[in-house]
Amino acid sequence: MKKDNCKYIFVVGGVISGVGKGITASSIGLILKNRGLSVTAIKIDPYINIDAGTMNPTEHGEVFVLSDGDETDQDMGNYERFLDIDLNRINYMTTGRVYQTVIEKERNLEYKGKCVEVVPHIPLEVIYRIKEAGKKAKADIVIIEIGGTVGEYQNMLFLEAARMMKIEFPKDVIFVMVSYLPTPSKIGEMKTKPTQNAVRTINASGIQPDFLIARGGTNLDQKRKEKLSMFCNISSDRIISAPDVESIYDIPLNFETEKLSEKLCGVLETSCKKADEKAWSKWKNFAKHTHDCKHTLKIAMIGKYFETGDFILSDSYLSVIEAIKFSAYSQNKKPLISWVNSVDFEKNPNKLKELKKYDGIVVPGGFGSRGVEGIISCVKFARENKIPYLGLCYGMQMMVIEYARNVLHLKDANTREVNPDSKNIVIDVMESQKEHLKNNSYGGSMRLGAYKAILRDGTIARSAYGKKEIIERHRHRYEVNPAFIGDLEAKGFIFSGRSPEGHLMEIAELPKTKHPFFVGSQFHPEFLARPISPHPLFSAFIKACCIRSKLYNKNIDKKKK
Repeated sequence: MKKDNCKYIFVVGGVISGVGKGITASSIGLILKNRGLSVTAIKIDPYINIDAGTMNPTEHGEVFVLSDGDETDQDMGNYERFLDIDLNRINYMTTGRVYQTVIEKERNLEYKGKCVEVVPHIPLEVIYRIKEAGKKAKADIVIIEIGGTVGEYQNMLFLEAARMMKIEFPKDVIFVMVSYLPTPSKIGEMKTKPTQNAVRTINASGIQPDFLIARGGTNLDQKRKEKLSMFCNISSDRIISAPDVESIYDIPLNFETEKLSEKLCGVLETSCKKADEKAWSKWKNFAKHTHDCKHTLKIAMIGKYFETGDFILSDSYLSVIEAIKFSAYSQNKKPLISWVNSVDFEKNPNKLKELKKYDGIVVPGGFGSRGVEGIISCVKFARENKIPYLGLCYGMQMMVIEYARNVLHLKDANTREVNPDSKNIVIDVMESQKEHLKNNSYGGSMRLGAYKAILRDGTIARSAYGKKEIIERHRHRYEVNPAFIGDLEAKGFIFSGRSPEGHLMEIAELPKTKHPFFVGSQFHPEFLARPISPHPLFSAFIKACCIRSKLYNKNIDKKKK
């Protein structure tokens, strides 16, 4: 391995999954960036899947789409949001993707006839990808999150790659373990033993953590720090307390109270500039808004990827939720998001009346027929009762179907995805997608990534963006059927955003004279929303919700009088 100028921070997890490795990696990236360092981030998923595109969102969380079209894990979204950068496919890898590349190289004789083995060739391919990501970003620091929990068979080869890099570049590679310290309710004492065992487990892989991020319900006390230091062979000043917080955006601030960026730079022997106070104050102000907003907005999120057993998995729509928050916080409002299962409206249509209490309704992306009639009934209710509505991808398609059924009176209007036998297929499969579906080619074959759109003057969309040309990220197979566009527009429906050649309908809306905010996008604007720079379409939606909230409260007061 050739020496380069990059430094590498591996983030691994101990004790349980979902302990916050992604947010930790993102927060470390932010505080180092604030120290004048160029930072990029990599997510390693231990799945055989080539990408995240075919994974069930109720099990894995949302699929985050990068500008180059790669379908990735939701942690990639956290990296982009915290670091305010655009990543690409070199920043994401899975077991399946690594093996696929090694096998392709073997078939192309790139190993020159050698016997190709799991070790060292798989770890070497992982190392190559890590180094390439650093070079492409011209990064000073590359942060690599290894998915899963130490001790699992699935991530052993990635840990082996990390170990090999540490041996080759001992001063340029460090390890941060994020581990959970439980406080059993009947005992009332924070326990360190599970973390001690996790450290011993990773020691067995030839790796010694340099830092320990101690996750738990409360702050880590000095006694626990000393105990962990003794039994985990980590200096106590490198054991960082990471208690549960109300907002994940407080985490970088908490890290800096323990001078984590300074300590990381010290161990890596890299220059550590004085913190950029201007940029840091922006983050502080944003984090403050997550707590201090006095007024609330009630937002209904209507979807079908919420239930996982007896639990609600909001991660299915993580980027949408964060985009709503960013725009709401920027207007000093706190969004109260309610998860509404569209299937409930199919079982009990009378529940639609409950939507009146909300200041806005969001229908995010989705696939398949489950709950679709419930969504369409919600769209109709929002349109007729003038409740601000934002439809994203599938949510826009449902707008078109609802309008075709109830305004154009095409009662069987539908999407080919749900009812291919309908006489009025107003949402049809894209021409470029027909061959993929015919051959059952689903993985990585949708219209993916960043595409341009042209906005029509005098529309809500044009006013929101403040410019005529936009670039947004996509993930879909179906589009508005061109055969129905003329009829829809003749009845007052507006397609305010189109692809440059004019064939693909990118944004649909009703004019403000008919509805305060009834807008849908074929693309996914949530993927470009950032804490310090909220997305304009979400911000326009939130403004409409604010107006409704004031009017709604006035009407309630009148009724009381």
